[in-house]
Amino acid sequence: MVPGGLSEARPATPEIQEIADKIKLQLEEKTNETYQEFKAVEYKTQVVAGTNFYIKIRVGDGEYIHVRVFRALPGQNKELELTGYETGKREDDELTGFHH
Repeated sequence: MVPGGLSEARPATPEIQEIADKIKLQLEEKTNETYQEFKAVEYKTQVVAGTNFYIKIRVGDGEYIHVRVFRALPGQNKELELTGYETGKREDDELTGFHH
C-alpha cells in the first residue's frame, strides 16, 4: 500500500461498527436525520498522523452513507472525529477518498 493511500475495501468488523456507533450522533447532527438502521458493511483505512477510516453504512431503504472518521494516534487523548460524509449512496457505490 502506498503511504497515505487507501487500503483495499474489507468487510466491516465489530471494531468498525463500534467506530460507526460512536460517530452516529455527530452525523445525525450534521445531516439533521435520525437513522433507525446504522450498520457498517465495509471500510477502507488510510494511515496519516493517525488513521482515517472510510466506512460504508447502511441506513435503511436501500440507502447508504459513506463516512470518514479520524482516529488520532494512541496517547493523544482525542475522541473519534467525523471528518466527512456523503449521503445518498447505494450498495454498489465504491468507497473513495473524499475530502468533504
